[in-house]
Amino acid sequence: MKVKFLSLWPMLGAVALLAGCVSPPKEDTRIVPLDSNNLGLNQSSSPRAAESWWKVFGDDQLNQLIDQALTNSPSLNEALIRVRGAQAQAIAAGAKLRPGFSLDADETYQRLSENYIYPPKEAGLGVAGGDMAWMGQTTLGLSWDLDFWGQHEKLLQQANNKVVAADLDRATARLALSGALAQSYVDLYRAYAFADIANQTEQQRETLLRLTKSRVNAGLDTQLELKLAEAALPQARTARLQAEIQRDLAVHNLAALSGKGADAYDNIKRPQITPDATLPLPTELTLDLLSRRPDILAAKARVEAATAGRAAAKAAFYPDINLKAFVGLQAVGLNKLVDSGSTIYGAGPALNLPVFDSQRLKAGYIGATAELDGAVASYNETVLKAIRDVADQLSRLESLKRQLIETQQTANATEAAYRLAQNRYEAGLSSQLVVLNAETQLLSTRRDLVSLQTQLLITRVTLLLNFGGSFDPTSSTLTSPNLTSDNLTSKAVLAQGAQHE
Repeated sequence: MKVKFLSLWPMLGAVALLAGCVSPPKEDTRIVPLDSNNLGLNQSSSPRAAESWWKVFGDDQLNQLIDQALTNSPSLNEALIRVRGAQAQAIAAGAKLRPGFSLDADETYQRLSENYIYPPKEAGLGVAGGDMAWMGQTTLGLSWDLDFWGQHEKLLQQANNKVVAADLDRATARLALSGALAQSYVDLYRAYAFADIANQTEQQRETLLRLTKSRVNAGLDTQLELKLAEAALPQARTARLQAEIQRDLAVHNLAALSGKGADAYDNIKRPQITPDATLPLPTELTLDLLSRRPDILAAKARVEAATAGRAAAKAAFYPDINLKAFVGLQAVGLNKLVDSGSTIYGAGPALNLPVFDSQRLKAGYIGATAELDGAVASYNETVLKAIRDVADQLSRLESLKRQLIETQQTANATEAAYRLAQNRYEAGLSSQLVVLNAETQLLSTRRDLVSLQTQLLITRVTLLLNFGGSFDPTSSTLTSPNLTSDNLTSKAVLAQGAQHE
């Protein structure tokens, strides 16, 4: 037996020489990942949001809507389906690393060749060439790709990283969904506030119309002032109708985001949120941004997947060495198939040399290199976009805070000016035009104040989500029962953070 194994060495040497005829092209990657040390990020860390961060607003209806959205949303279900599909591909890739077994059986009634292994009829040895006979064979076969060059191992790593990326895409979708629902809820809050302003304005203009009528009857005003007062009232009603349609649209959007239909419209009531509730917001751009956003980590996992795919494409240039074995029964005639003398068995290596397949292999390697460059480019773009998003929200947050202070001062002044103009008009000390101008300024300022308050709230929520929200990369629960300990798991990839190896 030892001699038989020694006889394989010359064959293996010949294989090595033949394999040298096909070598991978010198196709280097052209794009490198961004260095996190050169992105202008502070080395400190930022506060982390709680799992259900939206509960700080103290609105049970908001809590219920987000819980329903995270459970029933079609977009999240689609993301979960993609995770399952990637897991199935990983299982298929892992199966190639294990021995494969097959059981085959056949029984064929056929004419035996006179020019093969069967004796001629003249020999008088029973079944002979030219006879019709049953040919039976039953075998249990084994085939094991030894994967000397690690091709299948790399393909499994590639599939495994795609599972991680798909699961991180699902986390990204969860963040986007919670952010979209929170923003829509703030839109509903703003629509109610605008409706309140419109109702208040309508009441003020009704009061002004009654006052103008009494002054016209008393001979203190003319029909001009009366027509102006009558024209101002429909404008207020139009503003109220506009606010109401915005309120209805926000309700429709909230129902859709939470996975509900038209039957949920009547159940969505006025928001009771606390707009100035404290949120754990970053105050500057910090390095942990790169390890806390699931979209960045998903792009990172795709870079790892493409790297493994390129390594697998390179390993395809080398010969495949398979170990094959079989054991079974073989006989001529049904009555002899189960005899002990019908036993057959055998084992040996099987070689596949890619000598005449160089163009396809080179094209595959060049394509895998391009795919890696594409994954790195996508990773770089995702990182830069994340930095820009957070920087934009930080700048917007500071600007809105200052605008809100100035607008609040303007609102206080216009409220006082309107009351003064109304009192002077009632006393006959000023014209109706002064009251209408003061009211117009007051209405505009009230709307500006509500807009700034809601914009500030949306900006704070967006900043929280742009920094990863409540996503925690260290608590990933992604598992696959068919992955070996050597393979990349979600935690292994996520723990690498922003550093690309």
